[in-house]
Amino acid sequence: MTRGFLGVALASALLLTGTAHAQTKATADLKDAAGKAVGEAVLEQRDGTVQITATLTGLPPGQHAFHIHEVGKCEAPFDSAGGHFNPTGKHHGKDNPQGPHVGDLPNLDVPQSGRVKAEITLKGVTLVDGANSLLGGNGTSLVVHEKADDYKSDPAGNSGKRIACGVIHR
Repeated sequence: MTRGFLGVALASALLLTGTAHAQTKATADLKDAAGKAVGEAVLEQRDGTVQITATLTGLPPGQHAFHIHEVGKCEAPFDSAGGHFNPTGKHHGKDNPQGPHVGDLPNLDVPQSGRVKAEITLKGVTLVDGANSLLGGNGTSLVVHEKADDYKSDPAGNSGKRIACGVIHR
């Protein structure tokens, strides 16, 4: 009888672990305004942070702002993605004494090849239920802008037009 109970308990634990793991990973397929795929981002919950690994291609060379936006909708010219994800009501930019938004990410430095890989560890957000969940409410999206973020100007760092967008989803 005890062996049967332990077997059921072990099977239940494995199922719960598998379910929890599925809830701690998300992706975003980024496309440009013409609908052409320009890359993918994988987001993983790790030790109270979210690790973003983005692999992008076909972007113009130079520095480009990269942000998490507050709406999971990407209709060109991507205004549908709303403003920056900012559940804590901060100002914009890591160099702003009243900032940053949790959706403020480092600039992407795209070489002449147009290919870049970015690995970013983000605090203050989650992929599970909660106030700062990237998967709750209206969802969220990742957006690449035409220019670099100046890291201080509110609301978006003078980063220009939105040139690529991808909805973050499980």
